[in-house]
Amino acid sequence: MKNVFNFIVVGALIVLAVTSCSRKKDKFLNRSWHSLNTKYNVLFNGNVALESGMTSVNASFKDNYWDILPVERLQISDDFQSDTKAKDPNFELAEEKAVKAIQKHGMNIKGKEKNPQIDEVFVLLGKARYFDNRFIPALEAFNYILFKYPASSNINLAKIWRAKTNLRLQNEDVVIKNLKRLIEDYQLSNEDRAEASSTLAQAYINTKSLDSAITQLQSASQLTKNKNFRGRLYFIEGQLYSVLGKKDSANLAFDKVIALKRKTSRAYMIAAHLEKVKNFEFNNGDKIALEEFLESLETNRENRPFLDKIHHQIANYHLQNKSDSLAIVYYNKSLRTNSDDDQLTGLNYQSLGDLNFDYSEYSLAGSYYDSTLLSLKENSKSFRAIKRKRDNLEDVIYFESIAQENDSILGIIALSDIEKEAYFQSYIETLKSEEDALKKGTISTGSSFGATQNPITKKGKTFYFYNPTTVAFGKNEFARIWGDRALEANWRWSSKTSESDLEIPTEIAENSVETDQIRYKVDYYLAQIPSEQTALDSIAKERNFAYYQLGLIYKDKFNDYSRAQNKLEQLLKQNPEERLVLPAKYNLYKIYSQLDLSQLQAQIKGDIIKNYPDSRYAEILLNPESTLLNNENSPETLYNKLYAQFEKGEYQQVIDGCNLQITRLDGDEIVPKLELLKVTAKARLFGFESYKEGLNFVALNYPSSIEGKKAAQMYTTVIPALENPAFVQDSTQTNFKAIFKFDASETEGLKVFKESLSAAVEEVEGFNWSISKDRYDTNTIFVVVHGLKSVQSATGFAEILKTKNDLIKSKPPLGISSKNYQTVQIHKNLEAYINSIK
Repeated sequence: MKNVFNFIVVGALIVLAVTSCSRKKDKFLNRSWHSLNTKYNVLFNGNVALESGMTSVNASFKDNYWDILPVERLQISDDFQSDTKAKDPNFELAEEKAVKAIQKHGMNIKGKEKNPQIDEVFVLLGKARYFDNRFIPALEAFNYILFKYPASSNINLAKIWRAKTNLRLQNEDVVIKNLKRLIEDYQLSNEDRAEASSTLAQAYINTKSLDSAITQLQSASQLTKNKNFRGRLYFIEGQLYSVLGKKDSANLAFDKVIALKRKTSRAYMIAAHLEKVKNFEFNNGDKIALEEFLESLETNRENRPFLDKIHHQIANYHLQNKSDSLAIVYYNKSLRTNSDDDQLTGLNYQSLGDLNFDYSEYSLAGSYYDSTLLSLKENSKSFRAIKRKRDNLEDVIYFESIAQENDSILGIIALSDIEKEAYFQSYIETLKSEEDALKKGTISTGSSFGATQNPITKKGKTFYFYNPTTVAFGKNEFARIWGDRALEANWRWSSKTSESDLEIPTEIAENSVETDQIRYKVDYYLAQIPSEQTALDSIAKERNFAYYQLGLIYKDKFNDYSRAQNKLEQLLKQNPEERLVLPAKYNLYKIYSQLDLSQLQAQIKGDIIKNYPDSRYAEILLNPESTLLNNENSPETLYNKLYAQFEKGEYQQVIDGCNLQITRLDGDEIVPKLELLKVTAKARLFGFESYKEGLNFVALNYPSSIEGKKAAQMYTTVIPALENPAFVQDSTQTNFKAIFKFDASETEGLKVFKESLSAAVEEVEGFNWSISKDRYDTNTIFVVVHGLKSVQSATGFAEILKTKNDLIKSKPPLGISSKNYQTVQIHKNLEAYINSIK
């Protein structure tokens, strides 16, 4: 009996299960079966996977506190709009569960969904796609809920998430319109209203409507139950007030973050403290209390993960408080934390670079700016600004090194014999003490021969490879221990040492000892002091030019008028060559104007007008309201006229004109342009060697100008490509020219010939020929026919024309490929080409 009963029960259950699995029957049992399976099986597992994925996304997101924080922590990938497969396995699993629920438990009967859990499934599907950065598929899921389930209890939630998705698709106007209507017209739960308000706030932030964004942030922070999220909203509110310049309101918002204490992320609390420090009023605030507070932040063990930001802010405080040495200490402390905040690292390096620049440590400043660039995103606005400053600094470093070195040499030359011996003896003692310190492992970056000291160098901030004493000592030590080793892999292996290598270390050791002994003798240095007047004049001339260039660089590129004034005034005291005096005085006149030094400005103006009445500088000072660009004697107008002549092929006139104006405008910023134009004109007349020599001259004499840098680049890239004068085989070419050679003095004959040739070419149909007049050198001009396809057609050009024009027939052309014609014009080797085809 018992077995029969069990059989009946099991059979009934099987029948019940089979009949209830149907998705096409609108029965209570069917609806309950699929609803329960959806909710407690598929949907539950899908939501677990979604939560895991959201936790992973939140943990991997890195907040950028240098900008306004986004309301939602979600990293957006570059291909976020693409409809591709899920990237995160958790979101992929959540999507799979949602699809499974729709396929196996959906009860779409007569156009209506009978399973009350399916709208929840579509919410899960949309969220999984949203957090996986697949926003267009996510939008489809949320729109499906609104279209198919208008009476769903999740309809408001779907509208909010549709708005969040549209926000990621940069449809801010649509988001603002829909969310404002939703908040105003519908009764939302507190959490839904908090979600809607925070999303609306982000839309307002994106559209720069910060006041409206603050209102929505305040509403969301009051309604949300998530204390961590509330702290984030308070912090963003403070950031927005700071952007609007409302420091008091910003501090109140940051205080609300701090008041949450451990209920919100410590990162928000520390950031709020540091933002309040940024808003500190230096004129009226209690500096002692602030310093004590900063010290408490630094020493609190719980704040160790944030020491990079804390040290940076302490450094900024000391810098603003004129305590540069303490600022340097804390910038370096911030760097030593090995922060993962690239922007913070870049700011630390940039601040150290600026400080070193202020102390005239240009080489070290350049090194810090190089490190800054490594920490910034390439081609960003801040990257370009630092790159431009670093490039300008290159010229400062170059000319400052010349000025300092030559000043040092000239200063030593001016000493008496006794003073020179004392100077070098002092240097030798310093050298010995530095090398002793190096041997003991204590690296000292003290003075080197001819170096100029400043507060930063004295504090040991110079990178040791910039110290020549350290480098020389290291080279000697390497040679003493290892001998002469080739630069190759595994250089330390004994098998790399040849028989000759085995003998070298002893010799090098002996030479090293001998060198050390020489370096400790005063006579060694005295013998290096130049004594010939020509050498002294050259040193002084080079030093004066460096001072002049530095004055212009500080004035024009850095707007550092005080330093520019110092350089140019010092230049005028050093008896410079005449060509630098007038432009230096005129630039001083402009600098005095910027510094409001009216008395000095009037004095130097009178000096220029009185002593240089015919100069264009005097003309400018006497007629300051004249439009120089339209003045026929202005540098720009003169250059444009010469360039127009260049385009007409009047190369000799261009060369003569450039020579005249370079002398007349000596010291003007347009001179490098004239020099480069002259080089190009000379290349057209005299060929490759003249071009190579000219580019080298411009690159060496005008290194800080745009033209000088362009010439240097062309010298290293273009010149090697043009250097080969060899000809190619004409039989391998497809483009040819026919050349008619004329003496430059045959002006009238050349004109008549070109007109006859042009008329004959126009009568021939079916050929795309053109004619030009090309200068070959000072004595020769070519009339060239372009567009020929073979060397035979080029040499038999008169016959191709089928004309009885005796003038054309009397002057047979030279056929040449376009490639070889280019070589002939570059290297001026026409005779070599003619000989090669005989």
